[in-house]
Amino acid sequence: MSSNISTPQAALSFIQACPDEAPLDLFINNVKISQMPISYGESSGYFAIKAGRTALTFFNDATVKQILSDTVSFNENTIHTMFLTNTVSLPQVVLLTDTVVAPPGGDASVRFVDVSADAPAVDFVVKGGATLVSNRSFKGYSTFVPIPGNVFYNFEIHKAGTSTVLATLSNVKVNAGFVYTIWFHGLANGTTANGDELSADFMINASF
Repeated sequence: MSSNISTPQAALSFIQACPDEAPLDLFINNVKISQMPISYGESSGYFAIKAGRTALTFFNDATVKQILSDTVSFNENTIHTMFLTNTVSLPQVVLLTDTVVAPPGGDASVRFVDVSADAPAVDFVVKGGATLVSNRSFKGYSTFVPIPGNVFYNFEIHKAGTSTVLATLSNVKVNAGFVYTIWFHGLANGTTANGDELSADFMINASF
């Protein structure tokens, strides 16, 4: 017998931002979400989840060892991005609510998130131009900031209040009507050889 009552849902995107963590699997309410292991720097994209109290569990894909478990409540018709952060010895979850609305005409919207556990506080800057977000430290984030769309940008992450560049994100095409999250990650003493140096990446939250 079918039912006309739909299950209340929310949406979640997961980003693996723990630089020394092995590829992992994400389970929600004991159901595996990731068909393939999620490696450092990778994103799941948005997927629907049941609203309400939700059990989150992360496992090392190779060893099946549990890395972290947590319980979060999601409201109906909300959108979220979740980061696994810090280091393998002390993994932590950062959960953000994504207020995704259409940018003003001709603009895009950009949010900045700092998930580098040991870097100093930072500013998010357009190279040679405006400071878009100031003085964010680990787990700090901004609202979605409108910037002109259909432009190629060179973004820099500076040590807060200085011109010292900690990471760059170069030649990024920012499209009008798109909503982006730019996230700063890695370790202050990381190296390119290890793949855990300070760096920045972006994801598309939505387009209108």
